[in-house]
Formats: sequence, C-alpha cells, structure tokens
Amino acid sequence: MNTREFGQLGDISVMSLGGGGIGQVWGTTNRAEAIATVREAVHSGITLLDVAPSYGDGEAERVIGDTFQGALPTGLRVSTKCRLGNLPAKDVFSTLETSLKRSFSRMQLNYVDIFFLHGMIVPDHMCEGDKWTPWSLFVEAVRPAFEYLVHQGRIGAWGITGIGDPSTILDALVDDPKPAAVQVIANLLDSAGGLKHFEGPTRSREIIDTAAQHGVGVCGIRAVQAGALTDRFDRTVQDHHPDMLDYIKAEPFRMLAKEIGETPSALAHRYTLTMRGISTVVLGTKNREELQECMQAESKGALDISLFSRINELIYPNERA
Repeated sequence: MNTREFGQLGDISVMSLGGGGIGQVWGTTNRAEAIATVREAVHSGITLLDVAPSYGDGEAERVIGDTFQGALPTGLRVSTKCRLGNLPAKDVFSTLETSLKRSFSRMQLNYVDIFFLHGMIVPDHMCEGDKWTPWSLFVEAVRPAFEYLVHQGRIGAWGITGIGDPSTILDALVDDPKPAAVQVIANLLDSAGGLKHFEGPTRSREIIDTAAQHGVGVCGIRAVQAGALTDRFDRTVQDHHPDMLDYIKAEPFRMLAKEIGETPSALAHRYTLTMRGISTVVLGTKNREELQECMQAESKGALDISLFSRINELIYPNERA
C-alpha cells in the first residue's frame, strides 16, 4: 500500500482501518470476523487502527486487544478517543486519564500513538448544555491536558475531530499548541450528514487545506458518508434523515459508477484519495469483503482529472473546480 506524509508524525498508509465497522456501528458483524478483518488490514499494509470507546461500547477496542494480545506488529500505530463535552476545567485531565486507562485495558496496551478529542469544539456562545466542548475550555484545560499526557509518555500525540464549528476548528489548527492530527469530513458531497449541528457549509476542504499547510496530519473520514455513497444502506435510515437525503442526492453518482464499471463505494474511496491534502482515508469496513473492495480501489490509484471533475459537476454543477 502507498504511504503519504502524516503531518509531523512521519509517513502513514493512505488507508487506515477505523473502529466503526469492527465496532458494529455500520451494521452487524461478529468478533471473529472483526479480528480477521483487522489482521487482513495490517497484512495489506495498513499502518493505523483508529478506534474509540463509543464504537460498540468498547467493542472496537476489545477487538484490538483480542487480535494482538498486547503485542502490536512493528510499525502499526493505534489511536483512540475521548468525548469530553463541556465539563469543569478541573475535571478535564482526570476524565481524559480515566478514559485512556479504560481504553488501555480493553486494548491490552499501555500507550497509544494518537489520542483524539472525540466531539465538536464550538464557540462559547454556541455551547448549550454539556454535549459540546467550548473553545475557552479547549484552550484553558483540554490542550494542556493532552500536552501533559504526551509529556508523561502515555500518548505519542493528540488530535481533534474536525466536525465542529468550522471557524473554531480552523482556529484550533493555527493556534499553538496545534494538534498533531485532525479528522475531517472528506467525501464528494462535502457532507457530514447526521453529524452536522451548525448552520452553513462544512468548509471541510478549507479545513483540510489549512491543516496541511500547518503541518497537521489529515485523516479523511466518512468517504462514503455513512453509506449514502454506496449501493444501499446496511442499516435502517429514516426517509428524512440527513444521510438518506444525501443518498438521494448521490443517485447521479451511482449511475456514473455503474457506467464505468465500479461500485459506488470503491469510486467514492478513490475520490477521497484524490482530494488534495488527505494523509489517510479512514475506512469503516466491518468485514473482509468490504475491506478487500477498498484495497482494490486503493490499488487503482487516484482518479484522473477528467473523472474527478465529472463527479464534481454531477453533484455541484458549475460550483466546484
């Protein structure tokens, strides 16, 4: 598998295995198949496994533990996450530490390469309740806590999920200390689907470009937009759910995929691999069959400019270069 520069963290495989599939977020699988999928991903050249406690209530992390029994192959990196929301500044470090210890226990590890803030960072005035992390808390307590965990040697680096308020995410990418990595929506629709909780566009390509310009590694997430860019959903989605609306909007894309003899999923992944600034595309595959489809897509390489432009024209006529 090809590799790319991952910010200041060296090189990374152009595809990474996410925990959503093996954690049964994207349809049903079983522990044995999830373990087999992880083993095949690593054998295929994937060098980052990206999991989180919330993927199947810890299931994705347990799969990592059961697969490697605490002995990761040389060169394989693991990332996990913690969802903080809005809590008192004095509780930030202990919350991160407790979450990390539980992740270590499930994965049978005592170190992770990247520890992500899982959730949205927003301006203080947008932070209602305790669901999202306000900018002031991020600056006052979250960044220092992550930096201290790096200093302690329990994590190699820290990152953020770049799906919050776009202006705030852009601030986080240029204000020191910067994250080492950011996870950004990267699909042909520029859509976060049901994850979008703010007005206006996602500005995902601007976020990707800014991260790349400032030496922050970019993990492209939701290449198939939660299934909207596949043949069909593998879970029940209501008619007016944002993901279903994206599925309907993408019908011309599915017709194009059929015309050129590719599956929509494979073509969507190749599109994201072609986007400027992406270090690695995080896969949501839940079994070996889906993984192999993505591996075959990667082996075909980036799209030529004419096909890339044609897809853009289908989705956003006369709007995107």
